[in-house]
Amino acid sequence: MDFENDLRSIGSIKADSEMSDSERNIAKEAKSPFVEFDKTISRDSLVLAWLTRDNTKPIRPKEGEAMHTRFGSFKHDSMISARYGMQLPSSSATKAGFIHLLHPTPELWSLSLPHRTQIVYTPDASFIVQKLRIRPGTRVIEAGTGSGSFTHAFARTVGNTGRIWTFEFHKPRFEMAKQEIEEHGLTNIVKCFHGDVCTNGFIRINEEDSLNTEEAGASAVFLDLPSPWQAIPNLKDVITKKRMTRICCFSPCMEQVQRTIESLQQNGWLDIEMIEISCKRWEARKEMIRKPEDAVERLRDIKRRRIEGLKRRNEKIKEEEKILPASDNIANDNNDSATVMSEEDHISAKRKLGHILGSSNSSVQANDSADERLLKPYLPAEFNPWGKGKRIREGEEGYEWKQVSKVEQEIKSHTSYLTFAYLPPPLSIE
Repeated sequence: MDFENDLRSIGSIKADSEMSDSERNIAKEAKSPFVEFDKTISRDSLVLAWLTRDNTKPIRPKEGEAMHTRFGSFKHDSMISARYGMQLPSSSATKAGFIHLLHPTPELWSLSLPHRTQIVYTPDASFIVQKLRIRPGTRVIEAGTGSGSFTHAFARTVGNTGRIWTFEFHKPRFEMAKQEIEEHGLTNIVKCFHGDVCTNGFIRINEEDSLNTEEAGASAVFLDLPSPWQAIPNLKDVITKKRMTRICCFSPCMEQVQRTIESLQQNGWLDIEMIEISCKRWEARKEMIRKPEDAVERLRDIKRRRIEGLKRRNEKIKEEEKILPASDNIANDNNDSATVMSEEDHISAKRKLGHILGSSNSSVQANDSADERLLKPYLPAEFNPWGKGKRIREGEEGYEWKQVSKVEQEIKSHTSYLTFAYLPPPLSIE
């Protein structure tokens, strides 16, 4: 019980005993692919088709339909009842192309959704969630819905017991984000509002899902606005009074950061800090060990096989000269009726020669190979210690491997500055 109380005090986790009957029923019945994981794909369920690293398409499989790409055609019928994560070959005759059927996540959705505004990518998003201490049951206020990318990340973290109130002042973006939230089954977690929080504040009156002091009590605030300093004074009516509240302001310019810090100081926010996230991708893989002595032996083997090839070619030429008729051009014994070999007879003789040489050479090579394998196991087979010309999988047996890591040469470009602060609950005088 002490551990549960501690968690609830710092993260605003709402225990099952504190939930109303309606909230408890919604939490049980709600099922969103961004909150709960399914193993198999069902009809009309959301699937992210991974084509390339930079091309991911969201689809909903329907019977009788197909998805056509430059990698081939992929029937929806073959997707239904398949497992998430499988590699699906194209329905063409060659089946050369393929795609991967991935389960939707906020990170993958950020890559596939139409970007209506600048979005918060994974490096910034993961740090913000950790810094604001968002966890299952947390109540979050988001101003600046935009493309709804970060809203999905918030929804996955707070779960069915948490709540998110997100605001967007641009009507078309608000309508599109609200439609996506409804299609993804997140309406029990996310409430979308259209309005300008800088001018009108966060309180909504005469609306079915009104945001008021008793209902909200948010302990985490995220502002992605052009002028966050104008919205900060309006937060005092919608944040919790029982525990600490944390805030993050997402601003691309230093001038915005300066004015935001001034507003935070004027409204009593403490421990203000500005952080910039710089991201480098580290790649860990296995690399084949290549020894110098193997390289030298491979060069020697190439030279040996070249000499053997020349030797066999010369033997073939000599054999051809013996088998071809001596009277290849003209057979004349001082007679007026000389016989000339016709062109058809000449071609027929060469074909017979090729058949004889092919069978004789194959038998000779087989005998030579048997003798040479006893003396030199690597001959006449090619000495190929690194699998050159073959499709070798990473870590495949029969080769020596070592673990290596590689980092990108350049740091990712700047996205925005993150300004963090916290507001302690008011002191109660008893």
